[in-house]
Amino acid sequence: MDSTASNLSGRRSLDARKVVGPKQIFATRVAFFVTGLGVSAWAPLVPFAKSRLMVDDATLGMLILCLGGGSVVSMPVCHQIIRRIGCRAVILLGVGLLATALPLLAFASSIPSMAVSLMLFGAAIGFLDVAINVHALLVEKGTGKVLMSGFHGFFSVGGIVGSVIGSGLLSFGVQPLLVACTMAIGAAALAASAGKSMLAESMRGAGGVGFALPHGAVVAMGLIGLCVFLVEGAMLDWSALFLTVTKAFPERLGGLGYTGFALAMAIGRLLGDVLARYLKPSVIVGIGGVCGAIGIALALIAPSGALAIAGFLLTGAGCANIVPVLFSAVGRQKAMEPGAAVAALTTMGYAGALAGPAAVGFVSHAVGLSAAFALLGGLLLAAAVGGWLLFNDSPA
Repeated sequence: MDSTASNLSGRRSLDARKVVGPKQIFATRVAFFVTGLGVSAWAPLVPFAKSRLMVDDATLGMLILCLGGGSVVSMPVCHQIIRRIGCRAVILLGVGLLATALPLLAFASSIPSMAVSLMLFGAAIGFLDVAINVHALLVEKGTGKVLMSGFHGFFSVGGIVGSVIGSGLLSFGVQPLLVACTMAIGAAALAASAGKSMLAESMRGAGGVGFALPHGAVVAMGLIGLCVFLVEGAMLDWSALFLTVTKAFPERLGGLGYTGFALAMAIGRLLGDVLARYLKPSVIVGIGGVCGAIGIALALIAPSGALAIAGFLLTGAGCANIVPVLFSAVGRQKAMEPGAAVAALTTMGYAGALAGPAAVGFVSHAVGLSAAFALLGGLLLAAAVGGWLLFNDSPA
């Protein structure tokens, strides 16, 4: 049975190469954009959810862990679902779950209902994160072009657009439930419009278990990804506090730190495919990690908040293309079935994004926020060294 499934999967993969063209590239960009849009739609709703539930910060933090739990549970098994029903179906399923969960997040009025809604939202993110990256690998292989960084750039753009639209509507007094429904309908409509051009195929190779532990080069890729995702998660939750506490920056402008980081990352990813055509993966990861660490160092020694934001811009530019390079490489490695490898890399990376804010909080409480950010710089240097060694020693 496994041999038959493998042969069928191989034929589907070969057939995919005959139909991959501009429409499939555009559909992949839409899938990444929709995922970024949906993920960012939750952030503006958090304060309203806290007030509606009348919970303290600790309880809210525990609830948000349900989101991470839903993602971490869904990601490792997603590749098996993709093998059975294909990328297109899983992407559309993930968007459907996302569109269902968003209104629930704006409506849930009890802790149990919010916990279930967050788990559903997290599961949707988990399915989408794995499926869109598998789809991106299929499109890269089918076209023979380097496209991964640009795809991830559309995720970043979607996140920025979602945050701006959500925050803008709420600032004009639109009710959170209506905002959530608007975002859900928009995401579903975009996905549906591009769905017919998405690939129904799965990755070549069979893999017979629901969860595959990472091994071989995938472990190293996962650890590098964990470091970068950890920095991204920490920047999201702590950059504003860093500016206001250590640089005496005005609170109303504290969000500019992450805005600069996110914009630099989005621009870097949109330009990343050009870099990937001329630079080796070892160079992109190595230089990217070093630039990111230099940006953190600049933020630490900066005498003003404005210069610290410049450091965060450099960090975002440095981090921009590390993760896309890892996802491209994980499709070429031979240690694991590609779909399972994507799931493993995504799970490890997301674990870093979840652990990052908590780790910064613990270190900050023990030795100060500046020391915690110095640790982030150290992680980026470790990622740079790891990437340089991995890609110079491996054909991936």
